[in-house]
Amino acid sequence: MTDQAAKLRQKLRDVHSHYHAKTMAIVSGKGGVGKSNIALNFSLSLASKGKKVLLFDLDVGMGNIDILLGKSSNYSIINLFENKLSIYDIIEVGPNSLSYIAGGSGQEHIFYLDEEKLQYFIEQLELLLAEYDYIIFDLGAGVTRETIHYILAVDECILVTTPEPTAMTDAYSMIKQVLLQQPIKFQLIVNRSKSKKQSIDIMNRMNSAVKRFLDHDVIPLGTIPDDSAVTDAVLAQQPFIIHNPKSKASVAIENVSNHYLGEPSKKSDNSGFLKRLRKLMTER
Repeated sequence: MTDQAAKLRQKLRDVHSHYHAKTMAIVSGKGGVGKSNIALNFSLSLASKGKKVLLFDLDVGMGNIDILLGKSSNYSIINLFENKLSIYDIIEVGPNSLSYIAGGSGQEHIFYLDEEKLQYFIEQLELLLAEYDYIIFDLGAGVTRETIHYILAVDECILVTTPEPTAMTDAYSMIKQVLLQQPIKFQLIVNRSKSKKQSIDIMNRMNSAVKRFLDHDVIPLGTIPDDSAVTDAVLAQQPFIIHNPKSKASVAIENVSNHYLGEPSKKSDNSGFLKRLRKLMTER
């Protein structure tokens, strides 16, 4: 074990100067808006464009990335601690060479780590920052004590909502709860939109409300139309971008990822991400 720890420390020293992964959380104000499906297909779209992407399923009690992929995962994040595996042991590979870490039962333990396990987890994440262009955390709905430290630690958040009034209200409430603690970058995806006009109206209303009452901007990232091809893909246990790449939803998610990649991007401070995450998890 001592020899293994020494090798890990050496590898960490070797990668310190090569951080480049951008970290992001994909979140929603309420469940049932298609957040995980968007997270998966957005990640696959980025990967299809030559980006190295890791999708990390941290949706407590609702993790279903492997189900949407039609795969049975060998390991989940729980095995990292229970079986003393390395982070590389639990990474699975999906379409487009997408890397992902599946959720698992009892997953809430990942949010309540003792000092030794927290240190191990941070060290493992540190290794990944030099391996990927994007590390994407698919988090549970709403702002909870389990997820808030990830939301506040990452470089940016993508918020998924639908045109439903309850979804919009909960999305605004989530933005408010987060911004009252710390200003962060929010980008908005409207899922299951009925029309382009409706999408633009929702984007404008949300940004106007956040700007007026919270003095912050929400960046419109794109919309995904209401499309039966998405339901067909879920039933087939395939990502819709793979199941029907010419569908309206697939074309839209490609446009979203193109828009995202075309946005000016600040250089990520990944050591800052790790420091913030450690601080927030220690103070919980």
